[in-house]
Amino acid sequence: MDGEPTIPLAADGHASILGAMGAAAVAWAASAVLPVGVLASALAWLGILLFLLGLFFVNFFRDPRRTPPAGDRLLVSPADGRVLFVEPEVEEPRFLGGRAAMVSIFMSPLDVHVNRAPVDGEVERVQYNPGKYFAAYSDKASLDNEQNAIVVRAADGRRILFIQIAGFLARRIVCRVRPGEHVRRGERVGMIKLGSRVDVWIPGAVHLRVRSGDRVRAGETVLGELA
Repeated sequence: MDGEPTIPLAADGHASILGAMGAAAVAWAASAVLPVGVLASALAWLGILLFLLGLFFVNFFRDPRRTPPAGDRLLVSPADGRVLFVEPEVEEPRFLGGRAAMVSIFMSPLDVHVNRAPVDGEVERVQYNPGKYFAAYSDKASLDNEQNAIVVRAADGRRILFIQIAGFLARRIVCRVRPGEHVRRGERVGMIKLGSRVDVWIPGAVHLRVRSGDRVRAGETVLGELA
């Protein structure tokens, strides 16, 4: 299901990249055929801005290859970014109905935004909820923002939850898995466009390996080891 791309760009970004670059080319072409003047100059500058926007999209939609570390009980980060906070045990009533360890990861617009499965297992539940667009790092974001929850039943039977949360700039969550599908640890499962956040919930015994402020990489950085 998850082939490696020959070009390290997420398919979701092709339209944005081509649109910005194409518009830049049109603006430059128009400025070249017009007589020298204010309009031609304005179009030339517009072309520069559109080209820079295209470069931003290229950076934003990059999709580098990742190799998960060996170890069946390791849980890897589903997102690139910075760990906002780590809670060893908090209540998660909506999807797990109990207490679990929780790791929250903030993804800035400069981070890779492709999301990956934290563990091997079967997708048990996928639930999308529309919502508001508070800043992704705010406390309100985890409950009020647009979000998509994915529950994966791991090999030991425990249900691992990770939630894609849209931020202030994000306006689209992409999820490519469905209930009943099997995912591999580190496999691409979707992405969130522009600044956003992913929360991971781990019930049962787990040895956490990250703390607030740590930088993590999707599919590679170990968040914890299932005990």
